[in-house]
Amino acid sequence: MLKGKVVGHIVSTNKIDKLVGSKFLEVQLIENEVITDKYIVAVDRMVSAGIGETVLITTGSSARMALGDQYAPVDAVIVGVVDKISE
Repeated sequence: MLKGKVVGHIVSTNKIDKLVGSKFLEVQLIENEVITDKYIVAVDRMVSAGIGETVLITTGSSARMALGDQYAPVDAVIVGVVDKISE
């Protein structure tokens, strides 16, 4: 699982039918509590994350499972919004 900060929306009016209704977000990855220069595009279909929020992302086959469609052409899905990090 990855952690990152939502930095932007990606608009795609033409996409395959399986992804119609999905929101695409650009996420800057966080590693060891440090924002990196790495970015990923992730689908947000059920969490409704917004710009500036810290999110949890699952990738690979787990991403497709999170969408409930093992054949969806998706590699990254936002599965949660971080409210607080406790020690």
